[in-house]
Amino acid sequence: MKSIISRDNPTFKLLKKLAESARERRKVGQALLDGVHLIEAAVAAGWEIDTLVVNESAQDHAEVAALLGRVEAKHRISLPHALFGEISPVETPTGILALIEIPQPPVPQQVVPQLQFALLLEDLQDPGNLGSILRSAAAAGVQVAYLSAGCVDAWSPKVLRAGMGAHFVLPIVERVDLSLTAKGFEGMTLAACLQGKSLYEIDLKGPVAFMIGNEGAGLSQQLISAASQRFTIPMPGAIESLNAAAAASICLFERVRQCG
Repeated sequence: MKSIISRDNPTFKLLKKLAESARERRKVGQALLDGVHLIEAAVAAGWEIDTLVVNESAQDHAEVAALLGRVEAKHRISLPHALFGEISPVETPTGILALIEIPQPPVPQQVVPQLQFALLLEDLQDPGNLGSILRSAAAAGVQVAYLSAGCVDAWSPKVLRAGMGAHFVLPIVERVDLSLTAKGFEGMTLAACLQGKSLYEIDLKGPVAFMIGNEGAGLSQQLISAASQRFTIPMPGAIESLNAAAAASICLFERVRQCG
């Protein structure tokens, strides 16, 4: 295992940029996974690990040592505790990170003709919300998630943590013109709005693409206009709207219920 002890090391500089910058992640096509759980989820899904990065003070921890013993990687690097803390995205570092290649998606506007279940996300800004939505989408059997250019970076450390492994089983296409994608979808495109038909009155058994908008502003008028149906989630309580992640989960699993 190679030891890096200097902040001037080119590899360390790259890792720090990847931990902090969406632009750098897009530029080099790589992202960092933090912790044993995410790394194991990636490996279980058949992903290759480019580099394992270990806090030298954590090499003998049981979980970290076990992971090092069973996971293959092209490169292995150890960092002093202080340097590791600079690239770890959490306040209490887990002791191990993995560098992976971000998969290259198909042409962003391309919609697979046989697509049955899709999710279109517009301008979501909260990493925790986006990660939670992707996790629910993966659990519900969504075939692909399309994200507008205004969404937070799907491969940021916070989104990856909230996704809990969803990224490794759910195709994610970023920086998409969602209006074009909606128009190209051969099934029903459903826009979540404050007014519209009740979600529970819509037959969701055929091809469906749900559209979920920004946490505060909701969906843009342009995307609403591109939808084949506006819908709302009935809320008998004295609350105007739901959290985006909660709303998305309700929608996705209503389809699961209907198709079950």
